Amino acid sequence: MAQNTATAATIPLIALVGPTASGKTAMGIALAEALDGEIVSADSRQIYREMEIGTAKPTPAERARIPHHLLDVVAPDEPFTLAIYQQLATAAIADIYARGKLPLLVGGTGLYVRAVVDGLVIPAVPPNEAQRAEWEALAQREGNERLHALLAERDPVAAAAIPPNNVRRVIRALEVCLATGQPFSALQQKRPTPYQLKMLGLSTDRERLYAWADARVDAMLAAGFVDEVRHLVARGYDWRLPAMSSLGYRQMGAYLRGEMSLEDAVQRLKFDTHNFIRRQLAWFRPDKRIHWLDAAAPDLLGQALAVIGR
Repeated sequence: MAQNTATAATIPLIALVGPTASGKTAMGIALAEALDGEIVSADSRQIYREMEIGTAKPTPAERARIPHHLLDVVAPDEPFTLAIYQQLATAAIADIYARGKLPLLVGGTGLYVRAVVDGLVIPAVPPNEAQRAEWEALAQREGNERLHALLAERDPVAAAAIPPNNVRRVIRALEVCLATGQPFSALQQKRPTPYQLKMLGLSTDRERLYAWADARVDAMLAAGFVDEVRHLVARGYDWRLPAMSSLGYRQMGAYLRGEMSLEDAVQRLKFDTHNFIRRQLAWFRPDKRIHWLDAAAPDLLGQALAVIGR
């Protein structure tokens, strides 16, 4: 790609989204190689160092093929907010473009993607750790649904968009509501971005996605996922950390604490991953900007390049 001479309002950006295990990593690398690009991760778990297997992070060989940005940003016990991600991602995109490369935003964390492509105005409300601890205790004592009901009373729109099991986001929405006196949903406004955007989505039929996800879980176990989680615990990372309570680490934690067998933990992880896939699709499907491609198509790269070319 030639060195840019255009104004800041015409930065080209390719966003590649879709559910977990749909092949985004491989397709992102293939597109970056074809288009002389670099990848900015939009994955809320791959930001953590020391968490390789359970986050399905690109391998060293894959990273050697194409530069990846926003991997291994913080330790598992360091705070990391949506606002920080937005700042780092937009800076990385600008840097990639300034060096004459094409930026590609690749990942399945819908809120991360929206923060960048829609320029979300993120409320500047600092964490209230004491209040968070109270809400976490309420969720543990009376269940996630009880906490979610509190959000529904204050902000039905946000409650409809955030599933009860996503306790972190429910708590953040409540936190913003109480701190500002306004609904969390009303504060997530958009602002103009400098991007000429093309969005691609990878998916396929649901049963195939589930089979791919199950195969990934099996491969993670074979690659030493349990030992990775055991190492993190030995390093002193608390089970209650957002990183340690994320998909995969939560289920392996239940096994390592003796709360269930490894077989049951693996089955729980597969079941929860299927639920996660459904939630990701529900998030992305309403966005009419996304050009959906069948991830199982034999000519997938050619189809993607044709869409980008248009």
